Amino acid sequence: MAKIRKFKHVKLLMAVLIIYVAVLNMPNLLKLLYPIEHKEIIIKYGQKHKIDPLLLAALIKTESNFEPRAESRKGAKGLMQITPATGEWIAKTIGINDFYEDMLFDPETNIMLGSWYIEHLTDYYKGSFELVFAAYNGGRGNVDKWLKDKNLSSDGMTLDTIPFSETRNYLEKLKKNYSIYKRIY
Repeated sequence: MAKIRKFKHVKLLMAVLIIYVAVLNMPNLLKLLYPIEHKEIIIKYGQKHKIDPLLLAALIKTESNFEPRAESRKGAKGLMQITPATGEWIAKTIGINDFYEDMLFDPETNIMLGSWYIEHLTDYYKGSFELVFAAYNGGRGNVDKWLKDKNLSSDGMTLDTIPFSETRNYLEKLKKNYSIYKRIY
């Protein structure tokens, strides 16, 4: 009986020790789950386009989980999941004349284009986080239409409701990821 009691105490002590070590290493464990790959590129274009690099990292985590060759079922490509049409429009707007679709798989090009687009949306929507990222996910045309709909926007400047569940869920996931990135970095 004494051996059984002693064994239970050892198991309890081991469990406490494992929990203690896990808590001490929590930031390192979280960094494995929430990495910042391509950090120099993220910082470079975050600074250039006045975007918190941790927000860019959270966006990339949300969009592609840092997979440069990610491709959505709607054809969005790369780290920041830019559609070829949007990529081509951004490229023309910023003076890249030799744009081709596979450039979206290049991390630097993708982050450069995506960061420019976020700055563009931020200027367009006067800094509203919700509108910027609802437009990034659901399309600027849709957000503009929602803002004109009294059932979705009582003041024409903020959204009371987002009719696309995908966009609603995306905003929540992005906010959660951004909060985690700010906490661990």
